This record gives sequence, structure tokens and C-alpha cells, in this order.
Amino acid sequence: MSRDINRERLFSRRAMILGGIKGTLMTGLAARLYYLQVIKSNKYQVLADENRVSLRLIPPPRGEILDRNGQTLAVNKENYRVILIPEQTQSLANTIDRLDRVISLTQREKEKVLQDARRRRGFVPITVRENLSWDEVARIEVNSPDLPGIQIEVGRRRYYPHGYETAHLIGYVGAVSEHELTGEPLLQLPDFRIGKIGIEKKFDLDLRGKAGTKQVEVNAVGRVIRELSRDEGKPGEKFDLSIDVGLQKYIYEKLGDQAASVIVMDVHNGQIYAMASAPSFDPNLFNFGINPNDWEGLKANKKKPLNNRSIAGQYAPASTFKLLVALAALEDGIDPNFKVYCNGKMDFGDSRFHCWKHEGHGWMDCREGISQSCDIYFYEIAKQLGIEKIAAIARRFGLGDQVGIDIPGERPGLIPDDAWKRKNLGSRWQKGETLIAGIGQGYILATPLQLCTMVAQLANGGRYVKPTVFRTNTPVSEGDNPEIQDAIGVSNLALNIVRQAMDMATNDSNGTAYWSRIFSSKYKMAGKTGTAQVRRISLQERDTGIIDNKDRAWHLRDHALYVGYAPIEKPRFAISVVIEHGGSGGTVAAPIARDILLYAQKNLNDIGQV
Repeated sequence: MSRDINRERLFSRRAMILGGIKGTLMTGLAARLYYLQVIKSNKYQVLADENRVSLRLIPPPRGEILDRNGQTLAVNKENYRVILIPEQTQSLANTIDRLDRVISLTQREKEKVLQDARRRRGFVPITVRENLSWDEVARIEVNSPDLPGIQIEVGRRRYYPHGYETAHLIGYVGAVSEHELTGEPLLQLPDFRIGKIGIEKKFDLDLRGKAGTKQVEVNAVGRVIRELSRDEGKPGEKFDLSIDVGLQKYIYEKLGDQAASVIVMDVHNGQIYAMASAPSFDPNLFNFGINPNDWEGLKANKKKPLNNRSIAGQYAPASTFKLLVALAALEDGIDPNFKVYCNGKMDFGDSRFHCWKHEGHGWMDCREGISQSCDIYFYEIAKQLGIEKIAAIARRFGLGDQVGIDIPGERPGLIPDDAWKRKNLGSRWQKGETLIAGIGQGYILATPLQLCTMVAQLANGGRYVKPTVFRTNTPVSEGDNPEIQDAIGVSNLALNIVRQAMDMATNDSNGTAYWSRIFSSKYKMAGKTGTAQVRRISLQERDTGIIDNKDRAWHLRDHALYVGYAPIEKPRFAISVVIEHGGSGGTVAAPIARDILLYAQKNLNDIGQV
């Protein structure tokens, strides 16, 4: 009996212990469930939604670029593309073959589709071809019953309606390369494009805009079920340029197939009305990847169409530089009536220096020296001045350093002096080198943009100009508010003498550009020619006085230059023309400058307006 009682007591204790343990576990489980489902319910609801809802980026429309008259230079155009969804077709190979019979696919396109299909899930669309023509779209739509899995999508692509004439200025967009990835999610979108050169590159972030987003519901494997919400984002900023596309196109017509640069600038506010670098290229080729043949053709072209000569071409300014040498002389106190006799040559030390005119010019003063471009006169002036004074005035007028244009890739040119030569060449400056610098040759280099800025500042009364390709909000008319521009610090007397000489160079019968003058007094121009040697002239050529560019290979011919402004009475337009291996500045560059300045004065009627 006592054994049964003990046994019952032992069982009751064990049952109580087990029940206590079970109760404790159940209480803990209930508490945990309460914690997860009540206290932390919001957190886990969000996590669950994130497994169900996917947030995706929408590329914003890229900002448009317009010329001064509102004509489009860069715009977004509808991009029709054909896509293939592998899971919607029973045989991928058969579908590709059928599509090939409709729009003729290349072998490369076929292989890429098959390769992408192997790497992606079956429901992920594969782009077969972009930039479809309307005819191709129509053929695909008509044959759609026989093309399972094939669809037409409409996206955006960048388009340049005046591509050839604005390529170096506007630039182009292209796919994001590996080294351009910054971690920004937008850059990782397969169809996203960023600026590569020109304004498209310089102001890429502003043009890019702010990405939009959309929320889509997806299933466990990532297939989109439906779109829940959408925010279109913010389009890129619109840019209004000072460029006149009509003038730009006219310049390219005048240049033809020559390797050249032309810049037309407002002498008062620095607005650039035209900036042409020839030959050019079609930027639309680069939007979705240029094909190898086109790329090799551009690289093999000896005239280098990809180079922006206007801001990156560095040339000896030749006789256009004499304007600054004369200004330095006048500022240094040399009398403008001081005369030098030119008999065609000048001996200095053990070297002989020649004038471009074999028989010489006779007696020359400052105005005549400029207008007839007498080398002997400027050898003598340079010898009296020295390189330091010449270099100082050149730098004050913007040579030897970047002028700070709104386009990437600008080169600084070079204004040498003794310190530069010691640092870079390890030897001191020679006096004979000063004579060569006095006619704009030797080590001196300038870009067409610097030359145009230089002549604009000569024309506007000696005030600093900062070139820009954007329209300014405060246009400056001749004589209005000159205090908003800083003075370079040269006397009006010296400036007037140089400008008189530029007038004579173009409109006096002895001037080097006389045969390229503008006859109408209303549109008259003033300027200075230049002919830059690219090789040493032989003694035989010197002795005979026959130096004919036509008899030389193209790459051995002189560069032809002209800088000037118009109209003479109230200057508005400054121009620089550089024709690579064109020959004489007076016979090649000056006529082009004349025609362009005449066109600008007659056709740019909105000048001075905001």
C-alpha cells in the first residue's frame, strides 16, 4: 500500500515538473510570437513588402540644347527598338531566323541575343536592335503573329539635327564605361548615356536631370506582376547658347574640305556666335556605339576630324602677332613714326633674317609695318624691346594660358621667355630668338580662340573679354556701361594706331588683305593677315624669292591666318580664321573672313538683345 502511495507521489512530482517546463516553453513561445507579430509587426511588414515590391529607376529626359534663335542643337528623339522575351517563344533559334527574314540581322546581333539568353532569366527582355526605322517597325508589326516573343518598345535617344556643324561644340553622349561608374545607380542602367565631349560632357550633371522611380510588384523569381506607382523625376536643364546655327552652317560651307578653324565673337560681351573646326564628324554615330569601320575611318583621316582645332589647335600666330609687338613698342615709348629701312634682309650676329618680300619694302613706320606686314620692321622693333616686354603684353591679351571657355579640352598655347627656356630646354634665351618671336614664329603658339579674344580686345578699346558659348543676360552695346569690363591697361593712343594699321592692312591698296576687302562702307572690316611657316625655307628659295605653296605636299604648306573685326566704325564682331596648310593668309584666309563677317552683319539681327 505504501509503495503505491510513494509511486503516485513520484509521478505527480514528475508530471508537475514536466508541466512547469512545458508551461514555461509555451509562455516563452507566446511572448516571442507577441513580440514578432505585435511589437515588431511594422518592421516585418516592410521586409515582406520589399520581397514583393521592387523599386526601379526611370531615366529622366536629357535637357535640350538650343542656339540663340531657339533652334535645336541636341534633343531627345523616340527610339524604336525590337526586344525578345525568350520564355514567350518555343524555339529561340527559329524566332531569330524569322526576325532575320524581316529586318535582316547581322551575325553579331544573332550571337549577342543567344549569348544574353543564356545568361538571363527567360522572362527578362533582350534588346535585339535599337534605332529602328519606321519601315522596319511596320514590317515587324505586320509579321508579329509569326514572331512569338518579339515586341516593339519606344525609348529615347539623343539626336543632333545639325550634327556635323556642331559636333566639336555640343559633343555627344555614349554608354557609361567601366571607369566612369561612380556608384550612382542611374549610371548602371543598360540604356543610360552620359556626355563624352563638348558641352554634353562639361555640363553632364545639369543636362542629366533627376531620375524618376516606379514601384512594381514582382513574384518570387523577380517577374513583374504589375506597376504600383510612378514618379517621372525631373528633366535635365535646358541650355540656351549664343551660337547662331545659320552662321555655323555657312562657315562650314565656306571651309569645304579644308582643315581649319573659324571663330566669330562679340567684341564686348564675349558671346561666341560661331565656333567651327573642320573637318568635322557626325556625333549621332556615337550614341549607341560607332561601328569599327566608321571609327577606323575617322582615326585614319590625316586631317584629324576628331580634333577640336578651335580650342586645342596650337599654331604659330605668325604676322597676326605683330599687332601685339607694335602695341608693346608704342606702350614702351617707341615713336609710331620711327622708320626702319627694309631691303628684304637683315644681318644680326652671324645670322641673316629675311623679309617675306624678297626685294624689300623700303622705309616703313609702325602703321606701314603692320599693314604691309614688313618682317624687317618687326625684327628691329623686337630687338629694341626684348622678349620680356613682348611676352608681357601678349599675356595681358590672353595668350599663353587658357581663356576659360565653357568646353573641355582647351589648350594653353605658349608665350616663351628666358625663364621658360631655362626651365624647359636648359639654356638661356638668345637675342636672335627675340627677332623670330617678333614676327610670331619660333616657340610662340596660340589657339584660334586666343587669337579671336586678342582681336576682340583690340577692337573694344582694350577691355578684357571672357569668351562664352552661352547667352548672357546683360548684353553690352558699344559704348554702354564700359565700366562692367576691366581695362587691360593700354593707352587709347596706342590702340588707335594699331587699329588704323589694321584698317590699312585691309582697305589700303598696299595692304596685305586689300583684295579681300568689303566694299560697302557700312560693313567695312579691319584686320591682319598671317602666314605661318611649318618648315625651314631653303637658301635657293630665299635667293630666288620664289616660295610657292602649291608646289609642296599638303603637310609642308604654310598655315594661312587672318584676324579682324567689323564694322570699323562701331565694332561688334571679332573673327579668327586659321587654315592649316592653306598657304598665304592674304589670299586664302582673308577672303573667307570677309564673307563670314559680311554674312554675320547682314543676318544676325538679334545682336545685343537678351
